[in-house]
Amino acid sequence: MDAVERYAEVFQDTPMAQLDRFLVHIFARNAKRLLLAPGQPPVLDLPDGQKFNLVPTPMTTVMVEALAGEVMGPDEKGNWSSVTTLDWTYVLDGKPLSLKLQRVSAGVSLEASPQGGSAAPTQPAAPRIELGATPKPSAPAASPSSPAPRIELGGAAGTTAAGATGGGNLAERLFKTLLARKGSDLHLTSHQAPLARISGDMEELSEFGVMGPSQMEDLMRSLAHGDIWRHFEENHDADFAYPFEAGGCRLRINYFMDRVGPGLVARVIPNEIPDPDALGIPEPVRRLAMLPKGLVLVTGPTGSGKSTTLAAIIDLANRQRKDHIITIEDPIEFVHPRKRCLVNQREVGTHTDSFKSGLRAALREDPDIVLVGEMRDLETISIALETALTGHLVFGTLHTNNAIGTIDRIVDQFPADRQQQIRVMLSDALKCVVSQVLLKKIGGGRVAALETLFIGPAIANLIREAKTPQIVSQMQTGKAYGQRLMNDAMVELIQARKVDPLEGYLKCPDKETFIQACKRNGIAFDLRAAGETDL
Repeated sequence: MDAVERYAEVFQDTPMAQLDRFLVHIFARNAKRLLLAPGQPPVLDLPDGQKFNLVPTPMTTVMVEALAGEVMGPDEKGNWSSVTTLDWTYVLDGKPLSLKLQRVSAGVSLEASPQGGSAAPTQPAAPRIELGATPKPSAPAASPSSPAPRIELGGAAGTTAAGATGGGNLAERLFKTLLARKGSDLHLTSHQAPLARISGDMEELSEFGVMGPSQMEDLMRSLAHGDIWRHFEENHDADFAYPFEAGGCRLRINYFMDRVGPGLVARVIPNEIPDPDALGIPEPVRRLAMLPKGLVLVTGPTGSGKSTTLAAIIDLANRQRKDHIITIEDPIEFVHPRKRCLVNQREVGTHTDSFKSGLRAALREDPDIVLVGEMRDLETISIALETALTGHLVFGTLHTNNAIGTIDRIVDQFPADRQQQIRVMLSDALKCVVSQVLLKKIGGGRVAALETLFIGPAIANLIREAKTPQIVSQMQTGKAYGQRLMNDAMVELIQARKVDPLEGYLKCPDKETFIQACKRNGIAFDLRAAGETDL
């Protein structure tokens, strides 16, 4: 069933004003005109001459006629069948609008523009049911003085969250609920109830009900300023940081479009810089903040807490050194106020075009410490290496699963004829690789397991000679120098009764050696619970 058929099924017996959700933007944005034309999205003519698309979806003639038919009187409907242009006045919330419906070469278009003055509505506003919703059973009519009910789009009637409170109010309620339940991420998808990631698991926030595309759009507009919304309309995705003052935090938000409509994901970023003790960062990793120069990499899969660990290390440097720190992030997450260091934070897309351009510019800005939010490409990695070799301390992140694999990933980024040169540069510049993964804690919450590889003379020589597989044995014998393998880190957390053995098994990179490590330390667990029936 397509959108038009659903529209007809939902609205066939009930007077609607679905057009209102487009018309309200004329007054909200002080627009000169709204145009609904086949083959293009609904567009507003703004006072500064710019045009603004309200939604990315193009209209069709059937949709335009259906929307106009909702606000026509009997006379207009009778006249429309015999004319090519129809003009009439429509009053919305006491404000008169001039509507013009006309037949054009592509089908039928509708124009709306504000009239001068104001007038009272001639009749109570009709109840509003959005596309994709299940019609709510008829209820007794409200008295003329009562405001008409508003049934938002989405799933079954009665499950809607927004009501008449608007997108901004709904967003605040969702964010407060996320924080109250100690969630890390909020997921909103059209035609779905909101979900939150709590202690690593996705849990439905059923009290908010199903959210439809129109409700999602209202909420998203309430959070994004004009440039972000225009970027979303043009590219169907957008990233930005949102200060949520009511919750005492910031949120890293991503907008996207999928096959069912708009959606977003919001990740909580505390205003307070995380405490290294609370994060369980070992002392050798904390000392990285005092390195005079070199390259330090924090790696792990998406959502493993890399940014949090780096923020804690940068804060240590901010409190203990008297230097200049430059961060290049996408977007800016943790905000670092000046303590003993001068901190300049730049955002990709807002303050610089890319990581590589921001990093190249940083070399001319007298930095002592440079944080690169993500080393995505060959050129960014190359500039970061050169920056570290010229006497600066560079922190960066990579999406790799272990410390040794990080070295191979960097070398493999370069052409074969440059790889030996990069190995030599890496052996001189690289000081430490921290690889981490988040594990569910017993009793709730999550904790990071950290694998740490510190580069000494012996390991630097193995990097130069392309003998990275031998680094494992160096790490096993170098625990006194801060070396730690991921399996050993997980075993420590299990022995401290912070993590269940099965959770460690599911998240460990090398399951066979993990099982052996558990046996050596007297840790027993049932692998059948993980589906490993052959062990």
